[in-house]
Amino acid sequence: MLRRPNLSAKPAPAATAPSRASARPAAAGARPAAARSERAIGPTSTRTWSADAGGRPAPAQPQRPPAARSAAPRPAAAPGARPASAGGDTSRLNKRMAELGLCSRREADDWIAQGWVKVNGEVAPMGLQVTAADRIEVDKIAQGFQEQRVTILLNKPIGYVSGQAEDGHTPAVALINPRTHWREDPSRNRFSPPQLRGLAPCGRLDIDSVGLLVLTQDGRVARQIIGEDSEVDKEYLVRVVYQAPGQAVPRHPGERSVPLQEIDERDPVSTNVQAVFPKELLERLRHGLSLDGEPLKPAKVEWQNPEQLRFVLTEGKKRQIRRMCELVGLKVVGLKRIRIGRVTLGNLPVGQWRYLGPHERF
Repeated sequence: MLRRPNLSAKPAPAATAPSRASARPAAAGARPAAARSERAIGPTSTRTWSADAGGRPAPAQPQRPPAARSAAPRPAAAPGARPASAGGDTSRLNKRMAELGLCSRREADDWIAQGWVKVNGEVAPMGLQVTAADRIEVDKIAQGFQEQRVTILLNKPIGYVSGQAEDGHTPAVALINPRTHWREDPSRNRFSPPQLRGLAPCGRLDIDSVGLLVLTQDGRVARQIIGEDSEVDKEYLVRVVYQAPGQAVPRHPGERSVPLQEIDERDPVSTNVQAVFPKELLERLRHGLSLDGEPLKPAKVEWQNPEQLRFVLTEGKKRQIRRMCELVGLKVVGLKRIRIGRVTLGNLPVGQWRYLGPHERF
């Protein structure tokens, strides 16, 4: 009897998915994309990438063992599977990575361009849509870049603006230099000029205010402190004077407060404000005021001493505390931020700065 060839034993044709996967990183890791990433990350990170990558282009990275860092706890989909585009809400990969706290959107774009991000085991292309069920992995090279980014705590003095230079005033970042580095900083970090690249303030602290100002290169830190979904609270000590008795006090959020008259140190209203300030107005400071046509979130407001209030806020509108006080007849004569989340100003001298410690969290 003739034996037919065993066709079932013949190797199946090679799947096309791996070839697509291998072709995709080549496009994502092309030289121009690498150059863009190097510019965004800075010379320090670029040197580290060259050392870690052995001078090889980014496309080779997808062939390395999977990174240990995974952004989603759910089980991975079958190798080669694409993220679902239906059956659930989708969002761009860079947005999803920012929501998960992996990095900022800009960092995500750089990493995707380098081929350092995988979704369900495949190197992700730019603009990919993902769902909450998709598993996101970040290569260890990208994690190394992130570890080099610094976060700085500054005790901002009066006369400096927190953001860009304006009206001839100096930005607070100008104080970040070796001469103003706090000698008692427990961090092992040492200052270098690349640490100033992309260093941005996290939130406002106006020119007339002093205290804790956070500046960071890390998009995760910025999102945690000032992101739309941030729940990090901020604590302030606010010295106030109360307008002279008999002047009109606004009775509802839409009514303008009467301009305050000049009050000097001999006026008893400026030396024992707590004794004369109505309790019902203190309650309005806590909840019931509006700014810019929007109601404010509840705040914690207590007397610290007869002339000083303690505010704890979970939002940060422009000159918020000063404007809140004006609505109830108070004038702010001194404002100091002493805490952001779990990080306090402590003994940091005015005009000096230190690094955020490796175990400190907001």
